[in-house]
Amino acid sequence: MRRAALSLRLRLVIQLFGIAAVLAIVLYLTVRTVADQAAEATQDGVLGAATLAIAERLQGGEVGVGLDLPYEAFSILGSISADRVFYRIDADGVPLTGYDDLPRPDQGGGEIAASVAPVFYTRPFRDTEVRIAAVGRTVLVARRPVPVMVMVAQTRQGQEAIAARVANRAAALGLGSFALAAALSLLTAGSVLRPINRLAEAVGRRGPNDLRAVDHPTPVELRPLVFSLNGFIARLRGALSRTETFIAEAAHHIRTPLATVRARAEIALRQSRSEPTREALRAVIRAVEESSRSAGQLLDHATVIYRSDRLTEAPVDLAPLIDGVAAGFAPTADLKDLALRVAGTEAPVIVQGDRPLLESALRNLLDNAVKYSPEETAIDLTLARDGGQAVITVADRGRGLSGEGAAQLSERFRRGSNAGDVVGSGLGLTIVSEVAAAHGGLFELDEREGGGTCARFSLPLA
Repeated sequence: MRRAALSLRLRLVIQLFGIAAVLAIVLYLTVRTVADQAAEATQDGVLGAATLAIAERLQGGEVGVGLDLPYEAFSILGSISADRVFYRIDADGVPLTGYDDLPRPDQGGGEIAASVAPVFYTRPFRDTEVRIAAVGRTVLVARRPVPVMVMVAQTRQGQEAIAARVANRAAALGLGSFALAAALSLLTAGSVLRPINRLAEAVGRRGPNDLRAVDHPTPVELRPLVFSLNGFIARLRGALSRTETFIAEAAHHIRTPLATVRARAEIALRQSRSEPTREALRAVIRAVEESSRSAGQLLDHATVIYRSDRLTEAPVDLAPLIDGVAAGFAPTADLKDLALRVAGTEAPVIVQGDRPLLESALRNLLDNAVKYSPEETAIDLTLARDGGQAVITVADRGRGLSGEGAAQLSERFRRGSNAGDVVGSGLGLTIVSEVAAAHGGLFELDEREGGGTCARFSLPLA
C-alpha cells in the first residue's frame, strides 16, 4: 500500500522551519562564541595592564631584585569583577614573592623571553580555573643580567557570568528569530502555493462540458503542469467524441440489420404454409425482438452514462415530449387492445434538462407499462405540477412489483420474479433512475390500488 504523500504546504513549512531552527542555533553559537572571546579579551586586557605595571616597578641593585608593588593594579582587577587575584614573581627561576604554586606558562619551570606584550594562558589552580598573564624582564643585579618573570592571575567566574548573560540573551534572540521565521514561513508557504490554489479553483469552477484548454496566468514553474493538463484535456475531448460517435454508429449498425431480419422473417411467416416452418419463424422473430430490445436498451444505457456527466441542459417542455412518446407507442398498444390515456399536456410544463435523456426515460417507462399490461386494460400517463416539481405518472394494471421496491428493480439487469416469461433486459428502470438522478429528480415505484404499478418520475421545474 502506497504511503500518503505529504502536502506541498507541509513540506515547505517543515523545510522553512528547519532552516529557521538552524539559523537560530548558528546565531546562538555565534553570539556565545563572540561573547566568550570578548569577555576573555577584556580580562586579558586588564590582566596585561596589571602585569606590565608590576613589571615596570622592577629594580636592580647590588644585592638583588627590588620591587615596589603597585596596588592600584590590583584595584583595577577588583573593579571589573569580584574574582580573586593571584600573582607570582620569579627571579632567575626562584620565586621572589606571591603564590609559589601559581602555574608558570610552560608548567616546567622554564623561563619566557623578555617581551613587550604579556603571554596569556589558562590553568587550573586551587580547585578553580584562572586566567594568567605572564611577562618577562631582564634586571641587572651586581652588573649581571637576571631574568625576572611576572605573573598575575584572576579567576574566571565573573567573566563566565557575563558571557552566560550574553548567551542567555542570544538564546532569547534566537528563539525570537525562530518564532518570527516560523510565522514568516507560514506566510511564505501560503504565498508560494497561492497560484496553485488559484489554478485549482479556476479548473474546479468549470462545468462537465467545458473541455477548453486551461488559459490561466501561472508562474513559470507551473507551466509544465498546465501544458500537461491541456494535453490531457485534449485527449479526453477526443476520447469523448469518439465514444459519442461509436454509440451512434453502434445503434445504427445494430438496430438496422435486426429490423431487416425481423421484417424478412415476418414476410416469410406470411408466405409459408408449413406449420413447423411457421413455428421456427415465430421463434426467430421472438429472438430478433429480444435481441433488438436488449441491444437498444444497452445502447440507451450507454448513452445515459455518457451524457449524465456532460448534460446539455436546455429548457424542455414536457407536454409535447410526452405526447410524442405516447404517439410512438400507440401502434404497439393497439396490438394488445390497450387504452393509452394521456392527461395534463394541455399547458406547457418547462424543466431544465437534456432532452434525449428525458425522452429515453419516458420511452422506457411506457415500454414497461405496455409490455407488462394485460390486454384490454388502460395505461394512464399523467403530467402534473406538484410544488416546484413536474411529476410524470405512469399507472398500469400489470403484474405489480412482486414484493420488490424501486431500489431493487432499478439495479442493472435486475428483473422482477414475475417477469420471467416477458422479453426484457433488466435495464429499463435503471435508465429511468439514472436519468432522474442526473437531473436532480426522483423516481418512485408503488403498487397500484386494485392491481398494477404506479411509477412517478419527478423533475425540478425550470
